[in-house]
Amino acid sequence: MPLNRRTLLSLSVLPAIPAFSGSAEAPAQGLRFDHGVASGDPLTDRVVLWTRVSGMDKPVDVMWQVARDDTFSDIVAQGRFTTDAGRDYTVKADATGLKPGASYVYRFTCNGVTSPVGRTQTLPEATDDVVLAVVSCSLHSNGYFNAYRHIAGLDRVDAVVHLGDYIYEYGAGPDDYGMGNGRSLGRTPEPPYEIVTLADYRTRHAQYKRDEDLQAAHARAPWICVFDDHEICNNPWVGGAENHNPEKGEGRWWDRKAAALKAYREWMPIRDPEPKQLSETIYRAFRFGHIAELIMLETRLLARSKQLDYGTDLKIVDGKPDYRGFTHALNDPGRQLLGPQQRQWLGETLTASVRDGVRWQVLGNQVLMAKVPGPDLVRVFGADRVGQVLAVLPEDTRAKVQAMIGLFSGGNSMPFNLDAWDGYPAERERVYDLIKASGARVVVTSGDSHTAWANELHDNAGKRVAVELGVTSVTSPTKFLDAWLPDLQLAKTLAEQNPEVIAADDSYNGYVRLTLTTETMVGEWMSVDTITSTTFACTPQKRFTARAEATGVSALTVSG
Repeated sequence: MPLNRRTLLSLSVLPAIPAFSGSAEAPAQGLRFDHGVASGDPLTDRVVLWTRVSGMDKPVDVMWQVARDDTFSDIVAQGRFTTDAGRDYTVKADATGLKPGASYVYRFTCNGVTSPVGRTQTLPEATDDVVLAVVSCSLHSNGYFNAYRHIAGLDRVDAVVHLGDYIYEYGAGPDDYGMGNGRSLGRTPEPPYEIVTLADYRTRHAQYKRDEDLQAAHARAPWICVFDDHEICNNPWVGGAENHNPEKGEGRWWDRKAAALKAYREWMPIRDPEPKQLSETIYRAFRFGHIAELIMLETRLLARSKQLDYGTDLKIVDGKPDYRGFTHALNDPGRQLLGPQQRQWLGETLTASVRDGVRWQVLGNQVLMAKVPGPDLVRVFGADRVGQVLAVLPEDTRAKVQAMIGLFSGGNSMPFNLDAWDGYPAERERVYDLIKASGARVVVTSGDSHTAWANELHDNAGKRVAVELGVTSVTSPTKFLDAWLPDLQLAKTLAEQNPEVIAADDSYNGYVRLTLTTETMVGEWMSVDTITSTTFACTPQKRFTARAEATGVSALTVSG
């Protein structure tokens, strides 16, 4: 059934709020809660509450309340938070003393003005099942957040898991990413240029959080988030980023990264790092009784080695590409994503989870983990057809397609995406060793690729180690190679040509609904039929099931 945001509201207007201790004040002139409310990082006895006060130019006290009932007659926790310009008037409180596995409502008040109501819940100590909505890649300019709106209307969702690219850094130029739709829909980035400074990042976060659909999803359930790259800029590594250029006036990489992370910490419902921890230290775990442990990883800023690049790192030797030399560099054991400290933490977390009888270990991971060599175009089209296609392509496109043929055809089978785990095979094998040593039943969830995936992950010896569900984007563009080769059907081709890929689809936007019980994991590709209209339908595209084994997981079965 088509849904319309006008008929699916999850934010409510509150009655007059009971007075907190202290005298009541008249509403401040212009004070507002323009950016809604949010909660996140739930534990068994606490949850982070978030909002922002608009219209203030001096420090202000904001009160928060948590209650068991919609009328707020049964208040279980409350407190006061002072905010100011130094944190962009955002409010973040860790509401403690809550009961495990309990649902609550919460709200804020400031100088007589009351926020919308949010709903949240704590982690259970015991439960029969867990339902998660997994999302990634929400480019505001490219379309309406219909996936978020659908999540807001779900009857059951224990947490929303965001795997990154919550915001994007690009500007509003005619050729900027997503601006084809952005111009027609009136969704122009704020500020209208690529964001670099702290003020820029704050302004972009503020624009996203004014979106009604995003507000509704935040108000529906607690969120558990990690950043990927676009919260900072495209394709970072430990010492820089593809989309950062000091020579173009973008300043020092360290300053830009610090600004982006400060804004992220201010604007997201996420628990702040421990004293002496870097702001990049975002890896952490959440236990849903004995059903699942959600283990969130950080693969961008703490330890990532610089991405290899075919254009610069594949050398020409005696007039031919040196694939052997490139493969040797790719498999260098020194290349890493997690780093030794996070790897040790991951191994200890997996081991403790299995030891304590937790049935499933779910990795919240930014980039695709499966082995996915690029598409063999000769195998798809045949040599004659490939020649005909090349003959009619524009010169610059022809050169790119010829490069693809060299990399992925004729038995070369080079990785398609060097920014994913395929660019760090030794690190991936180290993670697989941790999984096998612990006996964990691992489901990897992955974002970033704007494609839905269902993969079975194997170590270098061919042993199945885990299964993977990759989530398509909320709104970011799909169909990566359509402009070059509209007949390729890239995702379908990758699934047909690669044994680890059970299914892949790059034809829609949406999210993954993940349901875990003692015996089974069910992942559903939830597909929205449009991102350019606010009236939409969202339906399960395919369903994938795996069973828990004594150690590890079964093969995936597919339905739908």
